[in-house]
Amino acid sequence: MAGRDNGFPAKACRKITLAVGEGYRTAMRGFADQTFMDVWYTHVDIEPVLAQFRSQVKAKRYKEGQKLLAKAHTSDTMKAVGKLTTVAGGQRRIISDPPLIVPVEEVFPDVQADAIYTLLNTVLGKYRRTLQSDRRHLLEQFAMVQAARKVVGVGSVGTRAYVLLMDAGDGVEPLFLQAKEAQPSVLAEYAGRSQYTNQGERAVAGQHLMQAESDIFLGWTRVVNPLDGIDRDFYVRQLKDWKFSVPIEQMLPEGMILYARLCGSTLARAHARSGDRIALAAYLGGSDKFDQAIADFAETYADQNERDYAALQTAVKEGKVEATTEI
Repeated sequence: MAGRDNGFPAKACRKITLAVGEGYRTAMRGFADQTFMDVWYTHVDIEPVLAQFRSQVKAKRYKEGQKLLAKAHTSDTMKAVGKLTTVAGGQRRIISDPPLIVPVEEVFPDVQADAIYTLLNTVLGKYRRTLQSDRRHLLEQFAMVQAARKVVGVGSVGTRAYVLLMDAGDGVEPLFLQAKEAQPSVLAEYAGRSQYTNQGERAVAGQHLMQAESDIFLGWTRVVNPLDGIDRDFYVRQLKDWKFSVPIEQMLPEGMILYARLCGSTLARAHARSGDRIALAAYLGGSDKFDQAIADFAETYADQNERDYAALQTAVKEGKVEATTEI
């Protein structure tokens, strides 16, 4: 999809998708020969990786990529505070931006809003117990000032998600947390029930297991929703932490091949930590059969994506749906 969007020829797109499979397969076979501790401590140092891309990204865009990396280093909770809040009457308040972020008191009537705040304070109180002691001590220096309902990404559509504005009491050290409802995995129907009875714990355990560095405030809990009396599982983390993605729309074909291979090897590291790396390596084998299968799937997926987009465009022209673009 990315290659086609960049206008790359079909042959180049095929090479890119083959690189994903090759990166995953070769990395997994490498992990199979390593000790558990070596696999656990493997990580990607982003600066050397960026250096590899320098000759494969459009020259005039390379500096923009460096700016994006610098931006990632500052993409923390303080940036979220500056973007999502304002100071009114000497107090920091969440800016209402419907439908994406709306303060709880604007979403619900007074009684229901009070119930939601009770719910979220209960979430904070119980969730703290799942943090290791030093991080729990740090979090206990903060108290919730305000909360807002937040519209989240595709994977969490339809679930309850709130942003919690916290403050250390001096008014100059705010902290943004995000509480997201966790429901059973869509894979449970096919892979069997999770070993975790709490879906928030399942999500947190998965992130701890697969991520090289997880958020220090990542934790979970279960509370009764006062509005419907139903138990709800939540996991909590900071709203912002360091995140960086190479700007693929600025890449040349060779640069995207490097990026694809990196994505494949990074996923392999997560699977090598969470699964049986030796069995996976044996299944993948030494040939490119797996790589070809991934490339075939990618082409089929991209074809379907284009058909779906065409159907959306038709629906917009016929007035069946409304589409807006915001930057």
